Amino acid sequence: MSRAALPFTPMAVVFDMDGLMLDSERAIIACLAEAARERGHDLPEMLWLSMVGHSEAVCRHLLDEAVGELERAQVLQRSHALYDAVVAAGVPHRPGIIEMLDFLQARGIPRAVATSTRRPLALKKLEAAGLLPRFDAICTSSDVEHPKPAPDIYLLAAASLGVDPAQCLVLEDSPTGVRAALAAGMHPIQIPDLLMPDDSVRALGHMILPSLDAARGLLERRLAARPST
Repeated sequence: MSRAALPFTPMAVVFDMDGLMLDSERAIIACLAEAARERGHDLPEMLWLSMVGHSEAVCRHLLDEAVGELERAQVLQRSHALYDAVVAAGVPHRPGIIEMLDFLQARGIPRAVATSTRRPLALKKLEAAGLLPRFDAICTSSDVEHPKPAPDIYLLAAASLGVDPAQCLVLEDSPTGVRAALAAGMHPIQIPDLLMPDDSVRALGHMILPSLDAARGLLERRLAARPST
């Protein structure tokens, strides 16, 4: 559900990457669909959407069920080659990310990334997009035993920043990431990209906003209302 104000003052902000900071989900899906078509598989869009926010292992399993293990390997190999070209060119930013990072940096609020992408690719994407130096910690699925929706990656991000999880604001686009943040005892704001929250997601009771600019507005109002010391 949406609320008019933040219920607490964050001591740190943790960001998902794909679909939240980078407009990469569309590119990933387009590369997967093209690679599948080249192999003779015209797969439904809902299959690709069902992979959003999940780990590579989950995505491989979904493709195994759709086309079989051998074909999955071929499709992924080709899609990775297509996507590497996209990453090398720099994945476009999602609207409002630079303004949000500037706002937090100006106020000395620590920032971390918590992404289901493996570390080498995550670093490559963030660097190509010019975002890597903007963060105090980068946490990836390579760094934890259990991926989202388990809380591991968000707990690692809080520990890396030296901030209690309960004092962390999380910005996420996917239901999987929201569940991970809630399991970590954090306060997620969901900014949907490709996946709109259904009734089961809204029932989680977290905040849902239309944009990063709207989230920044809430932060501005919360910090402005903070008593001076």
